[in-house]
Amino acid sequence: MTTTPVTLIVVDDDPEIRELLADYLGRHGYRALTAQDAPALRALLVDETPDLLVVDLMLPGDDGFTLCRELRRDSDVPIIMLTASADETDRILGLELGADDYLGKPFNPRELLARIKAVLRRARAGQGPPAPAEARVVAFGDWRLDRLTRALIDTHGQQIPLSGADFQLLQVFLAHPERVLSREDLYVLTRGRPSPPLDRSIDVHVCRLRQRLGEDAQHSQLIRTVRGAGYVLTARVEALP
Repeated sequence: MTTTPVTLIVVDDDPEIRELLADYLGRHGYRALTAQDAPALRALLVDETPDLLVVDLMLPGDDGFTLCRELRRDSDVPIIMLTASADETDRILGLELGADDYLGKPFNPRELLARIKAVLRRARAGQGPPAPAEARVVAFGDWRLDRLTRALIDTHGQQIPLSGADFQLLQVFLAHPERVLSREDLYVLTRGRPSPPLDRSIDVHVCRLRQRLGEDAQHSQLIRTVRGAGYVLTARVEALP
């Protein structure tokens, strides 16, 4: 049986980077397509359904932020953002807009490959059927989570879709209710590797998840900050039939 290769799209206005990455990823078994800017990507997406996007932040015209915001309106396709900027604000904004990972330029293609594999693993874990020991729907606080559709459901039955990163983080909290989890715990459990020094991306993801749950950092009752220790999901988790 022939296995369909994973399709990646690299969006970068530098032709040398596009060619290098397409060749490198192709040699590692991926179907790598390229686009030089936002219009070229939109044209590709008419006929292609990629498994992951690698998007340069500083594109001519509509930049990576614009593309990420646009894609997140109706898609949860994993996105890795690339940037030559040293400004951490750009990194935080990219994560807030729904990027799944972030890599600074210049970078080693091997590191990008490792990040692609890690993000795809997380995405597949979220999209696959639940493990036998897990209920499809669980209740916590005033919310329910449908693990199959990855949708949060409020008390009125309204569904709120989650990105892959949001779903993965919530899954970690639901697996460890009423237990304080440090930033390092959360990073390892969601990314599968230790966090880089001074990395604060977990705080960004927790903030975004709180927003999905209708809370803010100052008044969060469901995911509380434990000063100097980390975060805790305060609600009990119950399986629903």
